[in-house]
Order: sequence, then structure tokens, then C-alpha cells
Amino acid sequence: MSGAAATADRTGPLFRSLATIGAVVLFLGRVLGQCLPSLRAPRHLVQQVYNSGGRSLILIMLCGLFVGMVLGLQGYDLLQRFGSESALGVAVALGLIKELGPVVTALLFAGRAGTSLTSEIGLMRATDQLAAMEMMAVDPVRRVVAPRFLGGVIAMPLLTAIFDIVGLFGGHVVGVGLMGVETGSFWSQMQSAVEMRDINEGLIKSVVFGVACSLLAVYQGFHAEPTASGVGLATTRTVVVSAVLTLILDYMLTAFFL
Repeated sequence: MSGAAATADRTGPLFRSLATIGAVVLFLGRVLGQCLPSLRAPRHLVQQVYNSGGRSLILIMLCGLFVGMVLGLQGYDLLQRFGSESALGVAVALGLIKELGPVVTALLFAGRAGTSLTSEIGLMRATDQLAAMEMMAVDPVRRVVAPRFLGGVIAMPLLTAIFDIVGLFGGHVVGVGLMGVETGSFWSQMQSAVEMRDINEGLIKSVVFGVACSLLAVYQGFHAEPTASGVGLATTRTVVVSAVLTLILDYMLTAFFL
């Protein structure tokens, strides 16, 4: 292969994609190496959990309520055709716990907390705050990136659990309050059908999505171009890539558990 052809091959989309994946994996290793040292400042970690989770709580609860209500409507319409309206609680619970809860929470997390993390770190890059830390022999990955990464990973399962609980309440409001399903059958069939492995599947998905979305957010912010347009572009990439990666990982994990 000639030199020009080799250069063109290295600048191709496949090579750039592989290089980006390798850079993200190396950055993940660097962040994980600084997670334990960052735990020495628990107050800072708690603040990051609040920034990622607490400030997303109202959005998660509101969306969880209406997703559960929609599941109640659609589930009742489908089950009514087979005379199985009493199984509405099972349909709502499994749909939320195994699939919609982790996925929708991850998408909302990427749109709210992920963009916040990227823009915050990107602004620190643009204003030379990260460079100033390096000049003072302070590792910016330990001081800035690792606590925000851990905060997102911790917040995601908690937000998913809240989403599921509020969604179940919304499904109960629609199924029992509007459609006339008996309360006893709604909850009893749910308790008998939902197993621990179903809950574990939703929990594992939420943790994986939390790692993926948080990693992409801090990576894009840390490597953003130090300009206003660079920070905006990094924020946009965070939302788009996080959403696509969440759906890909969801398919892979679902196929694995099945």
C-alpha cells in the first residue's frame, strides 16, 4: 500500500471509530483508577450524586407517571381482547422493570444530567481551569472527572427504581381507577408473576447504562475543544451517542438474559 493510500485509510471513518473506541476505553481505565482516591472526599461525591440524580428527580417522576399510565391504557386494551384484564398489573410491572424503566431513565439522564456534566467539564476546559490544575500538580481526572462519573453511576439505579415505582402507581391509577380492574388481582398477580431475576435484569441494565452514559458525558466534556462551539458540539454528541448506545446495549443485554 502506498503512503497516500495508508494515510487515507487512517483517516477513514472505520479507523476513526476504532480510534475513538480505544480512546474511550483507555479513558475509562484512567477514571476507574482514580475512583478509589476520589472517595476520600465523600462530601464532594454526595454533591455529584445530588447534581446527577436529585436535580433529575422531578423529571424522572413526571415521565415515570405518564409512562405507567400509558402502559396501563395500552395493556388494558390488549389484554381485554383475550379476556385477561386481571393480568394488567403483570404487564405493567414487567414492562417497567425489565425494559422501559432502565431505558427511558437512561435517555432522560443523558438529556438532563449528561449534558450538564459535559457542558460543565467542557467549560472548565475552555476557561483553562483543567490546565491550571495540572500546573498545580492536581490531577483533574481525580478532582473533577472521577467524582462526577461515580455520581452518575450511583444515581442511575436510584432514578430507575423511582421511575419504576411511580410508573406502577400510574398503571394502578389507570387500570384500577379508570378501567375498573380489581385492586386485589392487579397487585396479587403482579407479586406472583414478577420474580427476582426480573428485578435483577432491570438493576443490571440500569448500572450498565449509568456507566455508559456517565462515561460518555465526562469523556466528551474532558476532550471538548476549548471554544463555545466545541462545548456545544460535545454536548450534542453526548446526547446522541448516549441514546444510540443505550438502545444497542439494551438489545444486547435483553438477548443475554433471554
